[in-house]
Amino acid sequence: MSTLRDLVEEHATLDPADVEHLHRLAGDWHLVSDLSFADLLMWVPLAERGEFLCVAQVRPTTGPTAYQDDQVGRIASGAEVAHLVVARSQGRIWREGDPVWYGDTPARHEAIPVRRTADGPVLAIVARDTNLVTVRTPSQLELNYLTTADDLAQMIADGAFPPLRHPGEHTSAPRVGDGLIRLDSSGKVTYASPNAQSAYRRLGLTSHLLGENLSAVTGRLTDDPLEGTDAVQRILSALCGEAPARKELEARGATVLMRALPLLPAGTPIGAVVLVRDVTEVRRRDRALVTKDATIREIHHRVKNNLQTVAALLRLQARRVGVPQARAALEESVRRVASIALVHETLSMSSDEAVEFDGIVDRVAAAAAELAAAESRVVLRREGTFGVLPAEVATPLVMVLNELLQNAVEHAFASGTEGDVVISAHRFRGQLHVNVADTGRGLPEGFDLEASERLGLQIVRTLATGELRGSIELRGRAEGGTEAVIVVPLTKR
Repeated sequence: MSTLRDLVEEHATLDPADVEHLHRLAGDWHLVSDLSFADLLMWVPLAERGEFLCVAQVRPTTGPTAYQDDQVGRIASGAEVAHLVVARSQGRIWREGDPVWYGDTPARHEAIPVRRTADGPVLAIVARDTNLVTVRTPSQLELNYLTTADDLAQMIADGAFPPLRHPGEHTSAPRVGDGLIRLDSSGKVTYASPNAQSAYRRLGLTSHLLGENLSAVTGRLTDDPLEGTDAVQRILSALCGEAPARKELEARGATVLMRALPLLPAGTPIGAVVLVRDVTEVRRRDRALVTKDATIREIHHRVKNNLQTVAALLRLQARRVGVPQARAALEESVRRVASIALVHETLSMSSDEAVEFDGIVDRVAAAAAELAAAESRVVLRREGTFGVLPAEVATPLVMVLNELLQNAVEHAFASGTEGDVVISAHRFRGQLHVNVADTGRGLPEGFDLEASERLGLQIVRTLATGELRGSIELRGRAEGGTEAVIVVPLTKR
């Protein structure tokens, strides 16, 4: 399905600022839809052809939809869009007309012109279509919802809704069903939905909100006086016609998210609507996750320290061993343990179980370069990027690369020669392709990786095909030297 921006850019001619305004409206108009118990459809006129294109749609969560099928992308014309034409040409909200039928569903049409500024041109039309199947005598809740919806509809026509989004706000929660409070121009509560009343009871309010001054009540309830003062200022700002950022209130172990919006039909402040949502359980889980993440990072830090301790002990033992073969084996073990410690060191500084692998490869390559004979001039470099890898891939992969690089610098080049070792990586169709190529002497005659008895190559083969569930191939290069080709699947493991 095409996005709002795609449809507008393809079929209409609007400035980027106008398109951004339509985007912000589509991000906040669920509030109007829920308060209206109606579907909202955003229609954009197509040049002067008398046709309109539907570029966005939202269904209410508080009532039945008038449309079972998605309307986005549909072009309408003729009598079907007569109400849209009136709203656009006269620049006013259209509410006249008899109900229309969509299949077996009767619906009431309304059309709201969308402006970016009070005296600006009409950018689009929002159709408010209400399913009339379940029409009945409205309750007090429904009357207050509909009255507030009408005020917001007028603000859309005036260019006063939606408000500008504050930095860091990516969603428009809380929603109408979470809890709604309506204030008059003095800040007194004229209506509070049952969920809103329950949210304030969680904060410690024992009386009913109706008739109370909401800013004074909110300031008394919060645990932190400074936070209470901030919340009071945001409510007062909304009463003055501003749209403050959302605020979390904490009291008695409960957390309530609050959003205050001004009501400015025809540019006149008549009060505010305050949406509240009890997020106590959500914040408790967030804190639990933060604690869990911190614990995991601490575990990785301790594992790294322990591995470094093991490497240090092996290094001390190697210095005391007189047998050259035993000393070499211990030194290889030191390097293997150190390569695993690198992964845990990176994980200890990460917020999740994933690592930026390029830095690890560069450090392993630098350590391998130190193994080259002093009279040799071997240059190791990386091409491409590994990107972010999960820990379950990073740990075995770093051991595989460590072994391959050690083999390259120790066995591929004779004393006094020079050459290159290149580690390249790229991703393709959910797989990581890694190539380690050198310009050395090449593989011995009749080499077979499966039959090799060298411990390092056995480790490489086992990890590549087992832990990584991938494949590895060692082969000669046409231009001389050897290359190892590793393919690792990155799909969900």
